[in-house]
Amino acid sequence: MGARLGSRCAGSRFDAMTTYVATPRDRERNWVLVDADGKTLGRLATQIADTLRGKRKPTYTPHVDVGDFVVVINAEKIVVTGDKLQQKMYYRHSGYPGGLKKRTLNDMLERRPEEVIRLAVKGMLPRNRLARKQLTKLKVYAGPDHPHAAQQPVPLEIET
Repeated sequence: MGARLGSRCAGSRFDAMTTYVATPRDRERNWVLVDADGKTLGRLATQIADTLRGKRKPTYTPHVDVGDFVVVINAEKIVVTGDKLQQKMYYRHSGYPGGLKKRTLNDMLERRPEEVIRLAVKGMLPRNRLARKQLTKLKVYAGPDHPHAAQQPVPLEIET
């Protein structure tokens, strides 16, 4: 029989090796503020998704929610490259025959700019219960005002 991870028997290769695993009790949740004014949609969404999952922290554990709350302001001022405003389509289906609805990115930005960022971030998270829970920590607002001033969000530096 081989030595188990973390066992203390003599001759074990894993004598001093232990892996840190975060638990819900020892996680620390912070509030982060992101200004989307002039930022590219996809590049912004990847960094928001990493922050929601906690991948920017040294205590990251894939199966525990250790990420931060993210407040995004100025969602209506995001930019995209190329002809995506006219060519990128958003589809939804009512569940009835012939119930396919589609809108362009330009229409979505006019009607619900918050939903554009939420859907972009949702597409970059895994498809499981944990990711659905992490997505609830994303707060997106079209304008510069938000009701989370009491949480004192820290501005997040977005890499360009």
